[in-house]
Amino acid sequence: MPLALLALAVGAFGLGTTEFVMMGLLPDVADDLGISIPTAGHLVSAYALGVVIGAPLLAAVTARMSRRKVLIGLMGLFVVGNAASAFAPGEYALLAARFVSGLPHGAFFGVGAVVATGMVAPERKARSVSLMFLGLTLANIAGVPVATLMGQHLGWRATFLGVSAIGLAAIASLALLIPHDRTHAPRAGLRGEVAALRSLPVWLALGTTVAGFGALFAAYSYITPMLTDAAGYADSSVTVLLALFGVGATAGNLLGGRLADHSLRGTLFGGLTSLVVVLALFPVLMSTQWSAALAVVLLGTAAFVTGSPLQLMVMEKASAAPSLASSANQAAFNLANAGGAWIGGLALAAGLGVTSPALTGAGLAVLGLGVAAVAAVVDRRRVAAAPAGRERLVASHVPERAETVHH
Repeated sequence: MPLALLALAVGAFGLGTTEFVMMGLLPDVADDLGISIPTAGHLVSAYALGVVIGAPLLAAVTARMSRRKVLIGLMGLFVVGNAASAFAPGEYALLAARFVSGLPHGAFFGVGAVVATGMVAPERKARSVSLMFLGLTLANIAGVPVATLMGQHLGWRATFLGVSAIGLAAIASLALLIPHDRTHAPRAGLRGEVAALRSLPVWLALGTTVAGFGALFAAYSYITPMLTDAAGYADSSVTVLLALFGVGATAGNLLGGRLADHSLRGTLFGGLTSLVVVLALFPVLMSTQWSAALAVVLLGTAAFVTGSPLQLMVMEKASAAPSLASSANQAAFNLANAGGAWIGGLALAAGLGVTSPALTGAGLAVLGLGVAAVAAVVDRRRVAAAPAGRERLVASHVPERAETVHH
């Protein structure tokens, strides 16, 4: 695996840290700005909104640019947004800064996935994507806990300055390790890139992402009350348990990357099936402390096994617009975050019990399996309908390398 993947992982580490650290800083931010915690929660939504809007928009407007320069520019915008968060004088300025911080998130992962797969042999594409995502999962183990402790002892503004420093390190890594590439134009132009997203297989792949990761966030958004009210853990233990989720996510991400290089669709079905089983068993697993800790690890593992396969599948189904499609998948991931949390909250509000969000998550994972099954049927029909000479091309739909690399 090329060392350049390390630079992408450093950027992913910074993005993952700033995305999730706000959850742990909400009380401190609310006290400092004189607002309620629910109002401070809008800062989480502002970041997610930035991701959803910025992912396809920035990928589209930078489609003709050197991907190396795009990655560096996106990380520069990330630094600006987090530095602005550190110096925000009030609630509305902080909302705007969080929105700006979220803008480059999806596009970085989208363009980064295209760069990562372009540097390795076809049989290692999924593994290369998983190594980039490794930065995101490691952020849950180390980045978020350390950043939260920094905020609690030095003030929440120091946290965002620290995240900005990670962004600067990522820029240096990208400039040093990512190979130079020539400015290129998409084969069909910008309109062609947008048109490539109209394909049914692309939307089915994006729908699988929304349903599959919506299942994760339906449960994970309410994991703290499950651990304290159902499993009987003290509030002080939750941070360590959430780090266990990061351990499981890291293991699942690496496992999914290796398995997907052998069977992309088989890994996707296996991961979603595992997620259904784990979430369905949550009411039982949350009955004792040791099994609850195991459940947290298994949740991270089962969910993130599907991360690399879904990212690669979207790219392959939109081979004419891999950067745009890959970025759109990150927008779908954040829609899953918001939608899954909302659906899980409905179960809690209905008085179905503290572990009920996990059961709603299991239902969403079943929906994801259904969408993935429909996508498989559509693929088979497309292969059957294609001329004999094109069957292999339609079946694999592997994107061409979009740029020529030179040193």
